[in-house]
Amino acid sequence: MSETLRFRVPAMHCEHCERAIRGEVVRVAGVEAVEVDLDARLVTVRGEAVSDAAVREAIDEAGYEVA
Repeated sequence: MSETLRFRVPAMHCEHCERAIRGEVVRVAGVEAVEVDLDARLVTVRGEAVSDAAVREAIDEAGYEVA
């Protein structure tokens, strides 16, 4: 069963931010889709058995913090 996780990332504001975060998060095991909403500063991740901690770590690897 697919699940949806949402993460608020206040520091992202441009396409570079979006590419960096998407590039790291898509590598997390179980991730099927990553949506980045720059206006809302929200990252939405869909997939099966996706680890919240692993996605947070991926966002950190991209150089951003989850609020």
